[in-house]
Amino acid sequence: MKRAHREKLQLCDALEKIADTLPNVDRLKCLGIANAIVPLLRNVHQYEETIIIPAYEASTVGGNANLASTRRLRAEHVEDECFAGEVTEILLAIGHGETVENAEAVGFMLRGFFESMRRHIAFEREHVLPAIGIVDQGVI
Repeated sequence: MKRAHREKLQLCDALEKIADTLPNVDRLKCLGIANAIVPLLRNVHQYEETIIIPAYEASTVGGNANLASTRRLRAEHVEDECFAGEVTEILLAIGHGETVENAEAVGFMLRGFFESMRRHIAFEREHVLPAIGIVDQGVI
């Protein structure tokens, strides 16, 4: 789980660098990130949904206490993967030489995506991992 968080946070940092340098970005970096986003998220989400979330649900007293939280985490996975597809499309276009018409809008899109992922990770670190006995100091 710590490795998954580290990889997702590294992705967030890379996306933030792109957002900060728009419209003059490293096109190869855009292509590399575009090709990594969806597979990374799918793998991490599959692991979380088959291992981490069931352990979290089992750790709650009575089992009902955090079902709303786990439903929300699963819903966020779907939302993140859909958003990742849109981010991938824009990064592929930029990487293949398309002009960034509206750098502010693209930057806003990237920031919305990586900030959402950072919030998800923060919730997992603060609530889910301690409940299942994983100590995560937030150090990458």
